Amino acid sequence: MTGPEYSVQPPRPEWQRLLLRWLISSLAIFAAIWIVPGISFSGPGWHIGVVALVFGLLNALLRPLIYLLTCPLVILTLGLFGLVINALLLGLTSALADQLAISFHVDGFWPAFWGGLVISIVSTALSILAGDTRVQVVRVRPPSE
Repeated sequence: MTGPEYSVQPPRPEWQRLLLRWLISSLAIFAAIWIVPGISFSGPGWHIGVVALVFGLLNALLRPLIYLLTCPLVILTLGLFGLVINALLLGLTSALADQLAISFHVDGFWPAFWGGLVISIVSTALSILAGDTRVQVVRVRPPSE
C-alpha cells in the first residue's frame, strides 16, 4: 500500500510572507479587541494595521532581549513566563499607540495577559490555515520482521 501523494508548493516570496504576517497580526489584534474586556479601540480600521505593525516591531526587536534577560525565569516556569512577556509587549504597544494618537488601550495587566493569549492562539490558527506554518504528521511504522 502506498501513502498519499503530496504536492510541494514553492515558498512564497518574502514580501508576500511579510504582508501575510501583518494581515494575520491585524486580525488577531482585532479578535483580542472583540473578545477581551479591557482592550478597546476606536478609530478608522486601518489604525489596527498600524497597531499590528508596532506590535510586530516590538516583538521582533524587544522579545529576544527580554527572553535573554529572563531566561532562568522562563525555564523555571516551563515557558509560562512567556505569557507575561506577551502581556508586557501588548501593554507597551498600547502606550506607543497612544503616542501615535491611535485610540488603542489596554487597561492593565490582566487584559494584556488575556489579550496576548488570544493574539497568540488566533495568530497560530490563522498561520496554519493560510499555509504559512507547516504542520506535518508523520506515522512511524514498526520494522517488519
